[in-house]
Amino acid sequence: MIRIAAASTLYGAATVAAALDAGMFGEDRPGDRTILLVCNNVAVPEITPALDEMPGFEALRPAFDAVVSWNQVIRPYHPSGWSPRADDCVLWERAFRRELDLGDEPVELLLESIQVNPARAIAAVFPDAPVEVYADGLMSYGPTRDKLPPSLHRRIRRLLYLDLAPGLRPLLLSEYQVPAETVPLDAVRKVLAEVTTASAAAVAAARPVVEEGAQGPALLLGQYLAALDILTPQEEEELHVRMVRGAVAAGHRNVVFKPHPSAPERYSRALEEAASAAGATLSVYDQPVLAEVLYETLRPGLVVGCFSTALLTAAALYDIPVARVGTELLFERLTPYENSNRIPVVVVDTLVPDLGDPQALRRADGGLLLDEAGTVDRLAPLVRAVGYCMRSEAYPHLREETIAWLNTHLPAEKRYFKRRRLTALELPGGLPVRARRLRKNPVVRKVAMTVRNRF
Repeated sequence: MIRIAAASTLYGAATVAAALDAGMFGEDRPGDRTILLVCNNVAVPEITPALDEMPGFEALRPAFDAVVSWNQVIRPYHPSGWSPRADDCVLWERAFRRELDLGDEPVELLLESIQVNPARAIAAVFPDAPVEVYADGLMSYGPTRDKLPPSLHRRIRRLLYLDLAPGLRPLLLSEYQVPAETVPLDAVRKVLAEVTTASAAAVAAARPVVEEGAQGPALLLGQYLAALDILTPQEEEELHVRMVRGAVAAGHRNVVFKPHPSAPERYSRALEEAASAAGATLSVYDQPVLAEVLYETLRPGLVVGCFSTALLTAAALYDIPVARVGTELLFERLTPYENSNRIPVVVVDTLVPDLGDPQALRRADGGLLLDEAGTVDRLAPLVRAVGYCMRSEAYPHLREETIAWLNTHLPAEKRYFKRRRLTALELPGGLPVRARRLRKNPVVRKVAMTVRNRF
C-alpha cells in the first residue's frame, strides 16, 4: 500500500506526521510507503518557499519515505487552478504513477480541504483510491463548503481533526456520515517540539530583542485579510494597530508582530509609531516559521490575533493566555454568508476573550473562557445553527434545532446571522411573510429604487 499525503502548510504536514506517530493508520507492512505531496498554493509560488523549504521541516522528513512537489508534477499549471478533465483521468493516473514511481501498487489518499483543488484534482487522478481527510484548522468545525459528487464522498473513510475546542464536534463531512477522529494533542505537541528544535538556527538569526528580566512578550499574529479582500489594507493595518495598543494596555512593554506567511510583504510604520507612543518596544518577526515555534522559544505572555487557529493552539497546547481583536468587524465583512471563515470567527469570538475587555482577560483560564460553566455546551448549538444557515440544504435535520435556538437567543446573538439569510430561510429573526412578499413585488421594488436614487 502506498499512502499519498498532500499538504500545503508546515502545520498540515506536522498534523499528518503526528497522526502517523500516533499509529492512526495501523502498522505498516513490508513494502508500504508514505509519500508527502507538497502543494504550494500561494498566489505566486515561484517566489514563496514551499513547506519543505521552511525552517523546521527537516524534523518531519523522517516520517515520510519520499517528498514530492505537486507543483513540479503539474507544471506549468497552478495547484489551485488545475484539475484533469474527466475523460483524461486514466491517462493522468498512468503519468503520475510513472512520475511518482508507484508502479501498480494500491494507493490511498490523505487530503486536506477536500472541497477545492489541489485535493479534488489529486482525488480525480486516482479515482479508485480510498480517501481520508485531515483538517488542521478551525474550519473542520464548519459545514462542507460545496456539495461533493457521490464518486468522491463515497470514498471518504474518515475525518482527522485537532480537538482544539474540547467537546465541539466537526460539521465537516458529517452530512455524508463520515466518522471524525481526533489526532492526539500529545502527539501534535511532540512533533511541534521537534520542529522547534530543527528551527533553532532560523529563530536565533532573527530572534526579537526582549528586555532582560521582563515578562514574556506579547505575540501578535497577523493574517492576510486584505489579500483575501475581506478587509481593505487600511482596515487590516488598523486592526494590527489595535493589537499593539491592546497588548500594551494589558501590561506588555515588549511586543512581537508576526506577519502571516502567506500575506504580501507589506509593513507599515503605523505599528512602530503606535508602540512608541504607548512606550513599548516593537519587533517584527518575518521569518517563515510556525507560530508554535515562537510559543516554544519566546514563551510569550500573551498571544493576540483575529481568528487564527494558532490562538487555540496557544491555549490548548501551551497554556498561553490569548486574546482576540476584530471579530465583530469580520461578521459584517465576510461574504458570502457561506464563507468558510465564518465558523472559525464564531469559535474564536465565543471562546477567546476580547483584548479590549480587561475583565474577560482576567476571567480567562489558560487563555480561553472555559472556566465559565458550559461555554462549549453553548458554543456547539451556535455552531450548528450558523452551519445550518450557511448550507441549509446539506443539514435539513438541524432546522428545528436552529429555530429553537434562534427563538431563545435572538436578538442578543444577532451578530452571528444576517437578516437577509434568516429571511430567505424563513427563520426567526427574518422579515415576516408579508414583508417578504412586498420586497419581491416588482412595483414596490421599482418605487424603492426610485426613492433611493433620488435621495
